Amino acid sequence: MTDLPPGVLLQVALGGVLTGGVYALMVSGLTLIFGVMRVINIAHGAFLVLSAYLAYWLFTLVGLDPILAIVLLAPLFFVLGAALQRYVLARVRQEPGLLVLVTFALAITLEGVMGALWRTTGRTVRTAYADDVVTMVLGGLAFRLPIVRLVGFGTAVVALGLLYLVLSRSDLGRAVRATMQNPDAAQLVGVNIARVRALTFGIGLATVAAGGAVFSLIWTFNAASHEAWISRMLAIVVLGGMGSLPGALLGALIIGVAEAVAAVAMTTYLSPIVSYLILFFILIFRPQGLLGTRLREA
Repeated sequence: MTDLPPGVLLQVALGGVLTGGVYALMVSGLTLIFGVMRVINIAHGAFLVLSAYLAYWLFTLVGLDPILAIVLLAPLFFVLGAALQRYVLARVRQEPGLLVLVTFALAITLEGVMGALWRTTGRTVRTAYADDVVTMVLGGLAFRLPIVRLVGFGTAVVALGLLYLVLSRSDLGRAVRATMQNPDAAQLVGVNIARVRALTFGIGLATVAAGGAVFSLIWTFNAASHEAWISRMLAIVVLGGMGSLPGALLGALIIGVAEAVAAVAMTTYLSPIVSYLILFFILIFRPQGLLGTRLREA
């Protein structure tokens, strides 16, 4: 452990907040799917990497910026997610353990397909602003923030804001929230549970498509990257509380800042462990997460 000057510590913390915002976008669909279907989508990380590959492909072939590619990728993944839930997952018995195995098999299948198409070479999108930074002065201290992180954070804020509006202001959002709280009661008052689950899975994949496009700008990835990233995303979701969108945002910011500070205060090799240490203690002392609630059997 090294002593950090306050200015350096604040610089690192700001970078962690920017990263945490991107994390929140990446995990929002995962926690939303769990809230409605009570199943952990192990393939979420594979869809993240698939979106990153498609953003990379669009940038390489036609020069389309990954942020602009979201306009194409999000609707595509929404349709893919809704169809996948309606015609594949809905045919599986509603047993969480069995559905987890199905999504695990889907993740492995996607990894194989991506490996066959793009090989195992690490990829990242290098835009014209990839190495640019912005200098901000706060309280007499100057902070240098990477443009890609600012763009990623801004994209996450816009996407999460749109998701909030859908869930809070639309009929679909009210149906989703009712299904999350009590699916049996929601069905009794006329909510089409099968339709809500399909649309929710579609929304979940649309958000991870946006996250994957931003992901391609910041991190290097290959077909097997989903294995490490689904572990990190699950840690964030469990920390915030399974099924809680505000909890996912809070957990993402905490993990983002903790990893950034640990990378400088300790080493980059130890920083990824921080998220799992936090997960370990939260499971012991507050297993429902920071903003989650305990599930009670009737």
